[in-house]
Amino acid sequence: MDLAQRLSVFGMPDAAAIALLTFGWVLIGVAVERGVGGRASVSVLMADYRREWMRIFVDREPRILDGNILGNLRHGTTFFASATLIALGGGLALIGNTERLLGLAEDFRLEDAPALVWDIKLLLILLFMANALLKFIWAHRLFGYCAVVMAAVPNDRSDAAFSRAAQAAELNISAARSFNRGLRSIYFALGSAAWLLGPEALIAATLLTVAVLWRREFASQSRAVLLQGRPPT
Repeated sequence: MDLAQRLSVFGMPDAAAIALLTFGWVLIGVAVERGVGGRASVSVLMADYRREWMRIFVDREPRILDGNILGNLRHGTTFFASATLIALGGGLALIGNTERLLGLAEDFRLEDAPALVWDIKLLLILLFMANALLKFIWAHRLFGYCAVVMAAVPNDRSDAAFSRAAQAAELNISAARSFNRGLRSIYFALGSAAWLLGPEALIAATLLTVAVLWRREFASQSRAVLLQGRPPT
């Protein structure tokens, strides 16, 4: 069986499922980072709190608390980067060695497809995981930049101090944005695993993933708490 015959297993339902997955990933990303119709997401609200943190940071003495908080943020990105790297390595090891998947497919009476088809489906998961890894690594580095700029903030209420603190806040926000993008990639990697069960399962998983992310960003209890006493933008 040549390559064209193997790929012929994919049909219009598969194309529609992949298109919906891509559209959902892009759409929820834009909504989370920009808000929808004047309705701020949790990520947007947290950006305001990060700016307020840096404004208060100027007057805090000593600044050990701020260093500990930033250190915890960096540890979080390190943990997720390490876990993603392990998952990525496991997935790469499975590609090209899909005999177990073929056996599992027979047990569950799934589609009788060649090994190349299963490899492609696994590759979709790995693409999301690779994107997550790169985002986590970049977030870790940005948090490092933020730490250096925070250390350069003078110990007075001068314009230079607030200007430097504002720079640190924007770096902190950029790092958090990259971290959140990595998390969303993990969500969609888990959702794309449903493609192993067929295009209908992938469509359902995509809709569920978008719904979960939407609720956590726009309709969660944590968002209601953050809206209380929201810092000025």
